[in-house]
Amino acid sequence: MLEIRGISKNFDKKVLNDLSVEVKEGTIFGLVGVNGAGKTTLLRIVAGIIEADSGEVLFDGRDTLRDPKVRSEVFYISDDPYYPFAATILTLKDFYTSFYDLDEGVFIKYINIFDLDVHKQISSFSKGMKRQVMLCFALAIRPKLLLLDEAFDGLDPIVRVHVKKALSDLMEEEGSTIIISSHNLKELEDICDSYGILEKGQIETYGDLLESKELLNKYQLAFASPIDESVFNDFDLLYKRKEGSVYTLVIRGDREEVMEKLRALEPVILDALNVNFEELFIYEHEGGL
Repeated sequence: MLEIRGISKNFDKKVLNDLSVEVKEGTIFGLVGVNGAGKTTLLRIVAGIIEADSGEVLFDGRDTLRDPKVRSEVFYISDDPYYPFAATILTLKDFYTSFYDLDEGVFIKYINIFDLDVHKQISSFSKGMKRQVMLCFALAIRPKLLLLDEAFDGLDPIVRVHVKKALSDLMEEEGSTIIISSHNLKELEDICDSYGILEKGQIETYGDLLESKELLNKYQLAFASPIDESVFNDFDLLYKRKEGSVYTLVIRGDREEVMEKLRALEPVILDALNVNFEELFIYEHEGGL
């Protein structure tokens, strides 16, 4: 269990403000938020790279900043990974094996899958290839807590498939907890089982992704004659739009219960549509487009 308790961090302005959230062991957690929301800052605090102004981060009850043992169980891949000057994959491997136990077979497997030249200087690689290098280390180290900042940025579609499969295997085989920050919510939807929306320095919306999507649905309905729109006040309405005689509503609640209440209004047309992760974020964060 990862417990983030009352974390605050201030740079030129308040970035994180008394933020608390729990991430269950053996899950893939999607951390989402607009640019500048503080996602990278939060990941760096969880990794023990920077210190929060207040609060604490506990992994299995141990402080990720001050406990050397737990820090050896955490691996962080930043959006722009740092490499020593003139480093190759092989020289970087020597560096990481001084801190972590590395599975040589797994490392070679992914070096071959990503078709990386271990003798070339990493500085000559593209951004996507640099990320692949770090993923090779992460997958071979098999950390108990893996933190990925913009995990899929710069990766081509085939590599993304390999990465998603590898992350799922890591979670299932090792029970690893994985946190992925990404602007591409469509990439997160088919791999994450829980999520948190970071807004105004806090995570105010989080939970099981599938359950949250099931409780948020889009409805389209039309009536034979004009209605008093106050009839919608009895619903947990996040979004409403009218085009001609057709209403589009986004309502939170059990789908069958909502449909039953909408049928009672006697619409001539009534359809229920699923929302995807991107729409979930938009409606939770901004109340729709």
